[in-house]
Amino acid sequence: MAHYQLRLAYDGTGFVGLQRQSQGRTVQGVLEDALQALGWTGPAVRYAGRTDSGVHALGQVVTFHLDWAHDAAALVRALNARLPADVVVRQARVVAPDFHPRYDALARRYVYRLYCAPRRNPFRDRYAWRVWPCPQAGLLHAAAQALPGRRDFAALGTPPAGERGTTVRTVLRAAWYPLADDEWAFDVAADAFLYRMVRRMVAAQVAIAQGRRSLDAWRQALQQPPTAAWAVLAPPQGLYLAAVYYHAEAPVALQQPWPEARFRAWWQGLWADAARADEP
Repeated sequence: MAHYQLRLAYDGTGFVGLQRQSQGRTVQGVLEDALQALGWTGPAVRYAGRTDSGVHALGQVVTFHLDWAHDAAALVRALNARLPADVVVRQARVVAPDFHPRYDALARRYVYRLYCAPRRNPFRDRYAWRVWPCPQAGLLHAAAQALPGRRDFAALGTPPAGERGTTVRTVLRAAWYPLADDEWAFDVAADAFLYRMVRRMVAAQVAIAQGRRSLDAWRQALQQPPTAAWAVLAPPQGLYLAAVYYHAEAPVALQQPWPEARFRAWWQGLWADAARADEP
């Protein structure tokens, strides 16, 4: 019996989240149904990070043990033949028996998309957040520059349950990139994220860039966290789990700035499944 790692992409619109729940359709549920059709009998798959209802993924990582007589490429084909249209296995490979997709991760990377328009567009609203008026580019960049570093991010999230829960995290990169004249992408990577931390980051930066919140207050909140969360949540449909990193070089490499052309090429490659999600 081998230990397999999958890289999944999914449209989160039709799911109540990744994690299996007592009610509602989940990514974990449809994947485990497909695995059971191949003879899998495990208690549950493991995954790198839980995504909420409506959140998408291009590089979710899942592992499980399976008695499979064929190669990894055949496993990809067999699973995709049994999965619904809004979930796809992009890659499968055998990993060490003790590999854990969550606890062995050294960094995670998310991308959040928004577009500027005075009225809604049903063809874009499924995958991006419509904001109006359009945020000022200079303020977006200034707000993002305050994020990298290791600090207490209690202003942007709550700690995980348990005695060891902490709101201290290391943000490795945070940058905004124009994808079109009216569209932006926020690229952020960290050693780990608090619950709904990225959506709060985005909501706060948009409020600053629209002139509704103070840039100085934002910087102060990141240095001395207030008792309550600093920002409301940006909508889930603009958020994508883009990549999870396991090699030791990733945290250092992710701190290096990218030019706009490189980011756009990487992002377009992820959408087209033509780029490796685990390359920082």
